[in-house]
Amino acid sequence: MVSALKTFAKKALWALKIPYLPEAIRAVVKGPYTVDFPFGDTVDTGAYRGAPVWDEDVCIGCGACYEVCPAHAIEMVDDTDSDPPMRRFKLRYDQCIFCGHCHYNCTTDDGICQTTDWDLATYDRTQSFTTVEKELLLCDCCGGVISTKDHVRWVARKAGPKAYANPGLALTLEGDLINAPQPTRKPRPRGDRASIMRLLCPHCRRVVIFDEIA
Repeated sequence: MVSALKTFAKKALWALKIPYLPEAIRAVVKGPYTVDFPFGDTVDTGAYRGAPVWDEDVCIGCGACYEVCPAHAIEMVDDTDSDPPMRRFKLRYDQCIFCGHCHYNCTTDDGICQTTDWDLATYDRTQSFTTVEKELLLCDCCGGVISTKDHVRWVARKAGPKAYANPGLALTLEGDLINAPQPTRKPRPRGDRASIMRLLCPHCRRVVIFDEIA
């Protein structure tokens, strides 16, 4: 009785396996469906979201990518004590989730772009990052950060003729004031009417205008 049950079970198992035999034969002939990584070449589909990289010539250092990064993989540090003062960005690939928000929300559209580079494996996570830095523009009165020089230039060009309604942007278009030496440690005090024609942070410009009106 036991032997008969074993025989029946074996036949039943073979009956269940018969439909899969053609697939098994095809797999033997064609080989595995998986890629031979890392020994063989791999081809992405073209829509793969890989490592984001900055284009230093297009990036204006506005910090939009830093603001929208949900994984906080982008670090932004304003170093006002350096000469010249710099804004430094650092993107950590070991923390990035490759969502593409930095690319989609880039002010210039292509300042940071998401590539299809996916092979980012490394034995040292501390080296898994990319950086970019931009020169800062400081307030001529209080020495506070206005933005990067590239950002202010971009805004002036974007505003076009309307930039001449703002003295700072107007002089930026002319290339005079923004190229002048910027205060790093000894900002100048606010003056009277002449202060309107200086590059000021929003707070100092508001004080200067109110003083002029008063």
